[in-house]
Amino acid sequence: MSPARTPLDDLRREIDQIDDALHDLLMRRAAVVERIGAAKGAPGQAIYLRPAREASILRRLMARHTGTFPAQVVVRMWREMITALTRIQGPFAVAVHAPEDKRGFWDVARDHYGSFVPMTAVNTPAAALRAVSDGTATVAVVPYPAEDDNDPWWRFLVSADANRPRVVARLPFGGRGNARGENRDALAIAVAAHEPTGDDRTLLSIEIGGDLSRGRLKDMLEACGLPPVGFCSWHSGGGHSSGGHAGGGHHGGPSIHLVEIADFVDPADPRLTALVERSGDIPVRVNTVGGYAVPLPL
Repeated sequence: MSPARTPLDDLRREIDQIDDALHDLLMRRAAVVERIGAAKGAPGQAIYLRPAREASILRRLMARHTGTFPAQVVVRMWREMITALTRIQGPFAVAVHAPEDKRGFWDVARDHYGSFVPMTAVNTPAAALRAVSDGTATVAVVPYPAEDDNDPWWRFLVSADANRPRVVARLPFGGRGNARGENRDALAIAVAAHEPTGDDRTLLSIEIGGDLSRGRLKDMLEACGLPPVGFCSWHSGGGHSSGGHAGGGHHGGPSIHLVEIADFVDPADPRLTALVERSGDIPVRVNTVGGYAVPLPL
């Protein structure tokens, strides 16, 4: 005689049914992604990598999320799924700035791009950028620019080439979790479009061929409707870099500034033209070096 079925047995059976339904939906989602890949044609990094779309998906889920299941875990689960399904459309690998004394960036990259994506640790940000440029990696994960960096990696992104690598995300997007290492954010670099999500930051490279203080540059940006929220500066003469909040700072001679703007800025945005015009006789060249969707407030 079989034992009587208990309420606990019924609950476990319900969990099994839910698991089957979740698995069915996951396989269905993969099938749809395969159809999307077929509709796009030949695979290419700039085609199938859509960081803005990924951020919008997670924001939508967080806006509807209720109950006791941790929101950070939902984000981690979806990040694993998103990258796994992206790999269906084409090759995907990550190069991470993770020297032996700074392994924390490896954890941040793994949490965002998944536990099974091919990842390679490199000793310098420049090596990670080269991996993207030569096609051995889809994404480079490098430290968020620091004010004490005398040889900033971001100057290698200063280019008007539409096919160059650019900033596409800021990590972590959904909280640090149990990542090791210093509590410092990272940027993801890839050959992919910077697209608007409704809450974005844009990184501009501003090359100045004369004597222009950072304070005056800040005033010019604000007058053109480009609110700056961060600066890093590099002066080619002495290789000196300075950074921090927008404002202050002065160093004569040619310089390149990485300026973070609290808005989405397209390369053809008329505000960029207005900025160049406002500089007067001082040579100024402005390029977008990408941007990112503002991370979730988890």
